[in-house]
Amino acid sequence: MTELKNVEQEVRRFRLRLLAAAAFVLFAFGLLGARLVYLQVYKHAELSTQAENNRITVVPIVPNRGLILDRNGIVLANNYSAYTLEITPSKVDNLEALIDRLATVVEISPRDRKRFKQLMEDNKSFESLPIRTKLTDEEVARFTAQRFRFSGVDIKARLFRNYPLGEVGSHLIGYIGRINEAEKEKIDDSDDASNYRGTQYIGKLGIEQSYEDELHGTTGFEEMETSASGHPVRLLDSKPARPGNALVMSVDIRLQALVESLFGDRRGALVAIDPRNGEVLAFVSKPNFDPNMFVDGIDADNWKALNESLDKPLLNRALRGTYAPGSTYKPFMAMAALTLGKRTPQQTIFDPGYYNFGNHKFRDDKEGGHGTVDMYKSLVQSCDTYYYMLANDLGVDAIHDFMAPLGLGQLTGIDMQGELRGTLPSTEWKRTAYRKKEAQKWYAGETISLGIGQGYNAFTMLQLAQATATLAAGGERFRPHLVKAIENFDTHAAHRQVGQALPALPWKPEDVAVVRHAMYGVTQEGTSRASFVNAPYQSGGKTGTAQVLEMKANEKYNAKNIDERHRDNALYTAFAPLDAPRIALALVVENAGFGAGAAAPIARRVFDYVLLGLYPSEADIAATRLGQTTAPIGTPRPAASVPLPGLTIDGAAAALLAPAAAPAGSAPVNSAAVVPAAPRVAIGKP
Repeated sequence: MTELKNVEQEVRRFRLRLLAAAAFVLFAFGLLGARLVYLQVYKHAELSTQAENNRITVVPIVPNRGLILDRNGIVLANNYSAYTLEITPSKVDNLEALIDRLATVVEISPRDRKRFKQLMEDNKSFESLPIRTKLTDEEVARFTAQRFRFSGVDIKARLFRNYPLGEVGSHLIGYIGRINEAEKEKIDDSDDASNYRGTQYIGKLGIEQSYEDELHGTTGFEEMETSASGHPVRLLDSKPARPGNALVMSVDIRLQALVESLFGDRRGALVAIDPRNGEVLAFVSKPNFDPNMFVDGIDADNWKALNESLDKPLLNRALRGTYAPGSTYKPFMAMAALTLGKRTPQQTIFDPGYYNFGNHKFRDDKEGGHGTVDMYKSLVQSCDTYYYMLANDLGVDAIHDFMAPLGLGQLTGIDMQGELRGTLPSTEWKRTAYRKKEAQKWYAGETISLGIGQGYNAFTMLQLAQATATLAAGGERFRPHLVKAIENFDTHAAHRQVGQALPALPWKPEDVAVVRHAMYGVTQEGTSRASFVNAPYQSGGKTGTAQVLEMKANEKYNAKNIDERHRDNALYTAFAPLDAPRIALALVVENAGFGAGAAAPIARRVFDYVLLGLYPSEADIAATRLGQTTAPIGTPRPAASVPLPGLTIDGAAAALLAPAAAPAGSAPVNSAAVVPAAPRVAIGKP
């Protein structure tokens, strides 16, 4: 009986275990079923997309960047193709060990390692990053033979920007550089984010930055079926990239190179404008730099040298350098006097060599004074006393209101980013410029020095050139612009950039004639006469010498006793020909002393080039740098016979229509990087 009970108990326990096991199995199958329903039904779309993405890779095709040419078709910026060795960090376990092994196959310098580390910090994406650029054919072959050893490493062909003329026009053209984190965030937040996929470079300065949308082009793509290891198997779909448009500049690069050579090692700026349409013919800032250094990432030593140099080579002086205009301000003061009825051309003052205002004596630069002075003589002999008195009669606000429409102390709206406004003082300006109450008050004595272009006055050479162009054109105004035309890559059609006409100033022609005649007198019997000896054309000009270091009341200026960087700036404004101006310019040579000696000779060479097609001899250029004013020196040469750096004249047309010469080890440039052999804009000498 006992045995029977034991058997029954064992059977019951077995049945319970069996039921428990069956319940567990059913529960497990239930979980599997639920998971299957969840994955197959609820997550079907998402998982299907992931599976497709694992099978298909979309590879962006970076477009060729558009070309930049001068007004005569000379190439200023183009592209060449070269091989790069790239690592995808997300596919590598031990990055340092991998790079060490790579270095046994392809040379990798400490600078390459440092740059790669910086790229990893700046780029948080999963895209490949270059560890070495511009590989030679031998290096490509060595790596390809051992590629199986390096997972996550590959060779790609990429386009590199090239500036064939080096330093010439560097502030004007600008440069491209790698996209940093801030720029990437800005792109990601824009509507153009997809167009920059795969793009590592962007315009950083000058025209490269300001016309980024035109130059960049449209990114293409390739849909590739890939294997489990990520290697491409076949092409499924593709859309070619559309290269960027070409920019035709209004600048004549030969003129640009000439002016830069005339400056030599001196600091300064020059802007030349066509007063008929606002086209900028030259846009010079010295010293300059080689933009090619920035294309692949500038090294620390060069970056330090550029940033710590006292000459500030990265400063675009034409756009962002502000200077007291000195006596170049006087023609505009004369126009204000005539327009506002404060002076007539015949009205005279007596200049004893100073002007007393209150208890302060404002001295003229000529001891003993100029005697009896009318408006013509005030400009030809640059009489300070005449303009001290005139400034006092006009008052600061009247001066401001007359000068502002000329563009002085205003943003000109030129098609380049980064322009500075400068300072055109007024009582309102001073109230907002200073925090302390006592400093906000305008004192009558502060107005006096404004008349000779000193005091708070601070303008860019761009503003001064625009004002001179307006005066040359009799009050007609145009917004200055650097790009003459944009050439569509697909159609080769050139869309001309027409200068925006601004409302003309209500000047009387007879008043303009008085000032222009006096400026002509400056070149014939005045302060710049030595620079325009035997000139076969007539021009108008005005020299200027502006203090950098404020002198004490009874202290006499002596350049030899002053540090070179505190000496006076030399300025010159001019236009030519006199009756039908085709060019107006403003220039400054920093700390060079008198405008007649250092600045006016440069203007003469510019006019000889633009109006006569003549290029000065080497001796002439050297003499101009030294401030020798006798002109001409030596025999001028036809401008077309003078070679530019890295470009022969006979090969200019070929250079325009053929690939750029690429550095050693680069791959052949693809056809999209070549200027299309199609009719271009009808462009000639300015």
